Amino acid sequence: MTLSRTARWTTGWLLAAAWALSFPLFSSLEPHRLWGWCAAAGYLVAAGATLSGHRRAGLAAALLGALALPLLWLVLTGQGQSEVTVIERSGRLLLESGRLYVDRPAAVQEYTPYLPGMALLGVPRALLGSGDGWVVRLLGDARIWCAAALFGCLWAARRLLGGAPGRLLGGGPGRLLPVLVASPVVALPLAVSGVDLPLAGLCCLALAAAAAGRPALAGAALAGACALKWTALPAVAVAVALLAACRGGRPAVRCGLVAAGGTALLVLPGALLQPAELWHQVFAFPTGRARVPTPASSPLPGHLLAELGPWGWYLTVGLLLAGGLAVALSLFARPPRTVVAAADRLALGLTLAFLLAPAGRFGYLALPLLLVVWARSVRPPGVSRVVAGSGVPRPRAAARR
Repeated sequence: MTLSRTARWTTGWLLAAAWALSFPLFSSLEPHRLWGWCAAAGYLVAAGATLSGHRRAGLAAALLGALALPLLWLVLTGQGQSEVTVIERSGRLLLESGRLYVDRPAAVQEYTPYLPGMALLGVPRALLGSGDGWVVRLLGDARIWCAAALFGCLWAARRLLGGAPGRLLGGGPGRLLPVLVASPVVALPLAVSGVDLPLAGLCCLALAAAAAGRPALAGAALAGACALKWTALPAVAVAVALLAACRGGRPAVRCGLVAAGGTALLVLPGALLQPAELWHQVFAFPTGRARVPTPASSPLPGHLLAELGPWGWYLTVGLLLAGGLAVALSLFARPPRTVVAAADRLALGLTLAFLLAPAGRFGYLALPLLLVVWARSVRPPGVSRVVAGSGVPRPRAAARR
């Protein structure tokens, strides 16, 4: 490994360590503080190992300190963000009554701002019961199943795209995906809540399936994502546009129909049982229009505008719709033709949505970043684009001729 590459790797781990240390210094949430101490130690060891020429050992230290140790400790001690208990409660309610939402919630902890598909990740806890054994805590914790969903989808997406590894930092021998998992982008949310990671994995799988010419699989992955959170809806438009540009109209329509039908199959039963609660908890609560204010209040542009009063809320909703329309028009004017282009377009749309939403968190921006980095970790080397209408990768050398 050259000196410049060593310096870049070392700098990256040191920046990650500085970011991790901000949590024990400034956060009041104990799970975040614990993660920060463990992750900072892992990243510092990774920086030292990289500086001495042992990059793989550094990556292993980062994975151990930022992911494995804090995740296992928090799971076995029953600590985590409230999202974990919310998912597990939904699974229990689903098994006991077929319902998913607490009627007339009076506190933030009683709200479930997720669509019915998320409850499936809480079913293992309901099946295993409330025992205190380490096996029950480990296998019942929703974070473990969120991690399984993410890694399963990423593995399947890589298989669909031929399993070609991306290169990191100028073509080094390490793979990009393990570094992404060790980074705060994945390690932090997975250790403390895990709630957005199944959505990210399904979006990656949907884009990979679309690029590989598998419209039914892409539609099924999109249905699964849309049954978790309504923020997955932009992924449907991007995947359909990718299929239309590379495979034609019929596969794109097929993907859209599978996505719509699958989403309806997963969401409608819960919606018919509790239509009012689904509306209030899944749509009104996250946008700041419920009886109880949402805790998602990071000082992002949309939230700052919404705080100015009713006119500010309507203004930020208008800006949000305008941003969505602009991204949708870009899909017609310049449809994506590669996984990288599709992931970038989806990341752009989600970033605008999170920035302009009336309520949001900085942590939501991890999803677009994960999409951008993931796409570059699976891009087949030597491929510049996909030939329109065929989906056949064209090598750069052939494209130049």
